[in-house]
Amino acid sequence: MSTGWSLWVMFLVVLNLGITFFLFLWGPRAKIPTQPDGTSGHVWAHGVLREGVRKLPLWWVLLSGAMFLSGFVYLALFPGFGSFKGVLGWTSHGQLANEQAANTAKLEPLMQRFALYPPEQLAGDPAAQQLGKVLFEDNCAACHQRSGKGNQQLGAPDLTDQDWLYGGSGKDIATSIHDGRAGVMPPWASLGEQNVKNLAQYVLSLSGSPHDAKMAAAAEPIFKTTCAACHGPDGKGNQALGAPNLTDHIWLHGGTLADIETSIHDGRQGHMPEWDKRLSEQQIHVLTAYVYHLSHPDAGAAD
Repeated sequence: MSTGWSLWVMFLVVLNLGITFFLFLWGPRAKIPTQPDGTSGHVWAHGVLREGVRKLPLWWVLLSGAMFLSGFVYLALFPGFGSFKGVLGWTSHGQLANEQAANTAKLEPLMQRFALYPPEQLAGDPAAQQLGKVLFEDNCAACHQRSGKGNQQLGAPDLTDQDWLYGGSGKDIATSIHDGRAGVMPPWASLGEQNVKNLAQYVLSLSGSPHDAKMAAAAEPIFKTTCAACHGPDGKGNQALGAPNLTDHIWLHGGTLADIETSIHDGRQGHMPEWDKRLSEQQIHVLTAYVYHLSHPDAGAAD
């Protein structure tokens, strides 16, 4: 804090305390004109309600004085009076660092035990699940939801099924969390509106969904010369590219005809941020096990 800001804060503190102290001393001694019946003369409800004038109760005066003194004690012990650090030398950063260090000391033995097992085995450990759930809700639930069911509007995949864009092994999941993923489905509006509609029908046919067979047949050559480069000639996708499998009934951005036409016409972009800047390697290991557990709830517990 600069000297100017420090002086300004000190001025505000002194001003507010000064006004409060003046009112505290003046209030009990203030003379309020009263009527013979002890009221101020203010009436409501056609005289039914009259404003009375009474002295402040002793308990209120004593309590207010104690609160006023506690304010001075606080300013002496803790920072608050300009740049004065307080007698105790307390800082929020220091308290946070101490609490983090204490928490780390408690977690370290547990983390060392977790490191002995691969994510696939650690996924069954109740302690790892508990910690992983906290990490997931703090960092991943904003997109994937607390349940892990994903969000089609954001293009965040469902993590509770066994359909994986980039692979579902412990190593693949750890890489996704650590490095992030960037998926791009290019727009194909240049193919023409009719071809986009035909392709949407062909994509529906790949999963056995109701479709227009004539339009799908017309789009098959286009799919195999254009879309197959990423999704494969059979439409089963490519995990190396993050191209989804089109032959199942799991859709990242929705599986209605309108959704599919939009995906083909406008393209899609997805971004999974990297978490290695926020989470430690140990935390990523536990989080990987938890994500694996979401789709493998019966995974064996670590011995």
